[in-house]
Amino acid sequence: MPTEPSSSEPSYRPTGRLPVAVLGATGSVGQRFVSLLADHPWFEIQALTASERSAGKPYREACTWLQPHAIPQAVAAMELSPTEPEAAAGCRLAFSALDDRISGEAEEAFAGAGILVVSNSKSYRMHPRVPLVVPEVNPDHLDLAATQGYGQGGAILTNPNCSTIGLVLALKPLVDAFGVERVHVVSLQAVSGAGLPGVPSIQAIDNLIPYIGNEEEKIEAESAKIFGTLAEAGDERRIEPAGITVSAACNRVPVIDGHTLCVSVGLGRRAELDEVRATWEGFSAEPQHRGLPTAPAKPVHILEGDAVPQPRLHRDLDGGMAASVGRLRPCPLFDWKFVTLSHNTLRGAAGGALLLAELAVARGLLER
Repeated sequence: MPTEPSSSEPSYRPTGRLPVAVLGATGSVGQRFVSLLADHPWFEIQALTASERSAGKPYREACTWLQPHAIPQAVAAMELSPTEPEAAAGCRLAFSALDDRISGEAEEAFAGAGILVVSNSKSYRMHPRVPLVVPEVNPDHLDLAATQGYGQGGAILTNPNCSTIGLVLALKPLVDAFGVERVHVVSLQAVSGAGLPGVPSIQAIDNLIPYIGNEEEKIEAESAKIFGTLAEAGDERRIEPAGITVSAACNRVPVIDGHTLCVSVGLGRRAELDEVRATWEGFSAEPQHRGLPTAPAKPVHILEGDAVPQPRLHRDLDGGMAASVGRLRPCPLFDWKFVTLSHNTLRGAAGGALLLAELAVARGLLER
C-alpha cells in the first residue's frame, strides 16, 4: 500500500512564486507549459526561449497559438531569447519542451549552469544517472539527481513518454498489491502526440497508422526503468530495472488528444476482480499526500459501463491529470485485461513534468 511521506523527508513550499524558464516555448508542449504556468501558485515565467529564427520576437508574434484560450497576457509581449543558459539568469528551474535534435546538449548546458531542468525530451530518459519519474509511481528515483555532478544544484529530471505514463499509472496499484510479471499493451494514440506539424491530414483522417517510430521500444524500456529499484553499489546509485516483461504494439488514430491503451496483465499472485478494483479505488501516493498543486485528487478513476473510457468523454478528468480505467475482465492468456486512457499533452507531457517539478521542490532539490 502507498505510504505517507516520511517526516524525515525534506519538504519545502515556496513563500513566493519562483522564477522559471520555458525552453522551446513555441511548440505544442511549450505552449502547454506556458498555459499551465500562467496562474501557477509556486512558479512564475521569467524567460521563454525558442529557435534562433524566433529569438528577439514577442511571444505572441513568434508563436502559432493552438490552445483553446488566449495567450496569457503576462507573457504575450515577452521577448523570446535564444536557448542558452544566460536566458535563464535568475532562474533555478527550467522546463524543457525542446526538440529531441537539440535537447541533449542544451539541457546539459542549463544543468551545468546550476539550473534544475525538468525535461519532456527523450534525450536523457534512459541515462543511468537521470531519474525517469512519474510522481505517483517512483518518487524515490529523484535521489539519482544528486549523482549527476553538475554542481550548484544543477540536474536533469525527465518525464517519460506520453504513452508510458498512462500505462504505469494504471499498473502501479497492481504492482504494489499483487506484483506484475507480464504486460501486453496495444496503444491507440492521438495525433497531438506527434507534435507540430504532426501527421498529415491525408494520412490521419479515416485511417489508422499501425506504426509510431521507436514508440514500442520506449514503452518497454521505460516501464522497466520506472518500476526498477534504486540500488546502491559502493558510492554509486543506479536503477536496477524491474523484471516485468512488457510487449507493446502502437498505433496512431484520428483522435486529437488522449491515448487509449488496451492492456493485458499477468500478476505475481492470483487476484479476484473485486481485489483489483479495490487497489485502483484506494490508490493515492506522495503527490496527493503532499497536496501538490497539479496533483489529481484521484490518480486513477474507475469508470462503470461497457464502452469506457473514451477520449472525448474522459481525457479531461481531474484536469487531464488522471488515468481512467474500464472494461476490467478476465484474460484467457494472462490474468486480467482492461482499457486505460490518459491525456497525452497534459498528464503525458507538460502537466506531468510540472507535477514532477512540484515534487522536486517539495522534496528540497532546489535547496541542495
